[in-house]
Amino acid sequence: MALWRSRRTLNYLALVALTTAVFTVAYNLGMAIWEGRPQSLIRSLEVVFQSFTTTGYGQDAPWETFQMNVLVIAMQLAGIGLIVAAIQAFAVPLIRAAFEASPPTEAVAVENHVVVCGYTPRTEAFTTELASRDYEFVVVESDDETATELYESGIDVVHGDPESVDVLERAGTERATAVVADAADDENASIVLSAREVDGDVRIVTVVEDEELAAYHRIAGADEVLSPRQLLGQSLAERVPTAVTTAADERVELGEDLELVEVSITGRCELCGRSVAECRLQDRFGVTVVGAWLDGEFVSPVGPDLELDAGTRLLAAGDPDGVDDLRSTALSTVRELSPREVLIAGYGESGAAAVEAFADTSSAVTVLDVEDRPGVDVVGDARDPETLQEAGVEDADAVIVTVGDDTTAIFTTLIVRDLNPDVDVFVRAVQEEDVAKLYRAGADDVQSLATVSGRMLAATVFEDEAALGFDKQIRVVTTPAGELAGRTIVDADVRNETGATVLAIVRDDEVRTEFDPDTLELVVEDELVLAGTDESVSRFERQFV
Repeated sequence: MALWRSRRTLNYLALVALTTAVFTVAYNLGMAIWEGRPQSLIRSLEVVFQSFTTTGYGQDAPWETFQMNVLVIAMQLAGIGLIVAAIQAFAVPLIRAAFEASPPTEAVAVENHVVVCGYTPRTEAFTTELASRDYEFVVVESDDETATELYESGIDVVHGDPESVDVLERAGTERATAVVADAADDENASIVLSAREVDGDVRIVTVVEDEELAAYHRIAGADEVLSPRQLLGQSLAERVPTAVTTAADERVELGEDLELVEVSITGRCELCGRSVAECRLQDRFGVTVVGAWLDGEFVSPVGPDLELDAGTRLLAAGDPDGVDDLRSTALSTVRELSPREVLIAGYGESGAAAVEAFADTSSAVTVLDVEDRPGVDVVGDARDPETLQEAGVEDADAVIVTVGDDTTAIFTTLIVRDLNPDVDVFVRAVQEEDVAKLYRAGADDVQSLATVSGRMLAATVFEDEAALGFDKQIRVVTTPAGELAGRTIVDADVRNETGATVLAIVRDDEVRTEFDPDTLELVVEDELVLAGTDESVSRFERQFV
């Protein structure tokens, strides 16, 4: 709304009119009663305006009585107050608007970019992914304040309604590689229809909160519909040892002779309690340790003195036979065949997906939720110790926390850890900034909904790239040798300099996984298969490519 038609302006004008009327009547009566000089209302109105505008008082000054002098002083103070209010109501907003940056309504001349409709924590994680890959994107945002903040932070943004065909055209949709829609479920369907009208062939990916509405996104024309909450619930279930057959490790096949795998160390295996150097993983299994998750953070490279504790997760690469041997050794030497007792706190979409993941296992699952509905075994607040005890937390082998918000999740984790210090606690975090808090509260593994969503979007848009699960934050890429030509990997100290690990060398169309990094000199034509975080891969590319 324009400043002159705003509620602030109307309130100010009403205040001026009321103040003027009151002082005009009071001054007119005062001159007649106290000063003995009666005059017309129009003359009194003139004097009031003279006082408010500090232009003088004409023939009425000076005044003889005490009461009139007090009244005139009050008029002067009121006039000053009205001037200050006018500055706040009009001058300050106008000056601020003159110096504020206005978000653009049309994208810069870009092509082969991604049009991101809506800016949420999920798309923020996704745009971070795009930025780490030096991939151009344009955010379409309808909220003026959000669009301004994005523009001032250096992000290409188009201020407008993403459901509008005109706005999507101005965002360069017809030149884009993909359109990603992350608004409300019904708005996303409208965005899909508008994007299809702009370009019938552009790839469209939507995010859906309610899995039951995914079909309507596809009917509207979406190529891919992602439901991060369901995937995250399944992923949390797969963290429970021996619960799901695919839970022990997650793989990315890189060829017949090379696999990248996540290995979880159990408390009763021979590797537990020993350092990486003592385990001699390279000598025994022929695998290379790319990194490890420690307290939820991925660390690479891993030092030889790192002690492998129960729950330590290693990211390792090697030939399939060696990987299988490592997986077998990392598991308990005596497998516990009794059913696992699993408590799931929170029966939303993530919780329901976790329950479904246990359907084909022998695990005994108890569901706790605040609402009494089908599938819920215990009704109550997960933050109530007595409710958790009723749900069997003290006898549980694992607790999966998928409650509605992070504050509740943090408090629930604290209580669970107090009631059962030995239980494995796996938690979903809605906000990325709460992940560290959840680990401090006692969670064994925390997965951020925003991060998982961002990784899902990236893996979906970039179909040609391998990804070790959406929650791992690990990239596997093939890159030219670049400035490493003429040097060995050890001589360049690649791992310590960048944090990335060379898994294989592609030479003459042959993938070589077994080579001596001390002596093999790279040539210009070589390509390297590289594994690492977004930051380490980008660091390698900046330094050597």
